Amino acid sequence: MSEDTPDFEEMTRDIAEVPAVEVIVTVAVNLMSAAAVKLGLTEEGDKHKDLDEARKLIHALAGLMDGSATEISSFHAAPLRDGLKSLQLAFREASVVQDAPGQGPGEKYTGPVYG
Repeated sequence: MSEDTPDFEEMTRDIAEVPAVEVIVTVAVNLMSAAAVKLGLTEEGDKHKDLDEARKLIHALAGLMDGSATEISSFHAAPLRDGLKSLQLAFREASVVQDAPGQGPGEKYTGPVYG
């Protein structure tokens, strides 16, 4: 096998050793980070700001949190829910035209988010 070819057998073995909760939390954190970038919340600010993309990422994060709520402990879920709410509030603040309560990104899963 060449150095350029990934070793899928080794990758599969590595993934098999990772608990599901860890995979869910890792995906959630990646969605949060990407949403923060698209909201312009990084040091570079508006350079990567794209509210349409942020909406999609926040909605996906809310769906993941809703779907996995009974599968992960509150130890893991609580900070993720707090982060999700912060992103939803930042989205509302960044939007020129406000979504109606309950219509913001992810609010289908979380219910209306108020500051």
